[in-house]
Amino acid sequence: MAIRLEDRPIAITGASSGIGAATAVECARAGMPVALLARRADRLEEVAARVRELGGRAVCVPGSVEDAGDCERLIEVCEHEFGSVYAVFANAGIGCEASVARMGEAEMRRVFEVNFFGSMNAVRPALVRMRARGEGHVLFCSSCLSKLAVPYHAAYCATKSCQEIFARSMRGELRPEGIHVSSVHPIGTRTEMYDGIDRDKPEGSRLAGGPDLFIQPASRVGRAVVWSMRHPTLFGREVWTSLPGRAVLGLAHAAPGISERVMDRIVSARMRRKESRGNPGSGA
Repeated sequence: MAIRLEDRPIAITGASSGIGAATAVECARAGMPVALLARRADRLEEVAARVRELGGRAVCVPGSVEDAGDCERLIEVCEHEFGSVYAVFANAGIGCEASVARMGEAEMRRVFEVNFFGSMNAVRPALVRMRARGEGHVLFCSSCLSKLAVPYHAAYCATKSCQEIFARSMRGELRPEGIHVSSVHPIGTRTEMYDGIDRDKPEGSRLAGGPDLFIQPASRVGRAVVWSMRHPTLFGREVWTSLPGRAVLGLAHAAPGISERVMDRIVSARMRRKESRGNPGSGA
């Protein structure tokens, strides 16, 4: 039986653009009040305005997932404004394109602080409320790259794998308490992070999202998130937005030697040329 989402509040991080903003709109269409966190207050207000145009309710909390206090405040504001927090979508993330040998420790740590520890900063305070009520849904925005090691994207891939593993472990831990846990695995999605990485590539190179066949609008991911919350036991464990993408990644995972050679041909030659020109190429 599908879960009714009307009047069930959700807190979303990284909500000022891309997947976070699209998910806020789709949740509003489903009748969910939304609490939104991101660093850019003006962009958050634009997303909130779109939600209100749909007849939905929204509250904005400017802040960073790197600050546990900001994430605690997001959950507190959600609870104060809407009475509870039913779901949390840990979506905020950054990318980094650089070889491990050239990547500085501060840069590497920041990818983990935002993508992984930032997710946990949002999830932990929400879980306190969910466990007290005996219901809820935790969602991590992982990636198709959680299944694949991509040269020059080690930090990003590793953090997305961390999110997936934590989601799988938490699912077993929290199921007896009535709390669902999902990992969401978009393929290439047209977002600001995608565009920031893609701008640095020579014409014809499509590393960030691959061929157009494997690029989706953020709204598709938002709809998949809503669907997974409605059907958490059927479709809500690993949420994939592309069956072909899931099949390709499954084959790559099953044959790592072949996939590594393919990725080396696609990625490494271009990046080696880029680094030889003194531009290691990082983006967030």
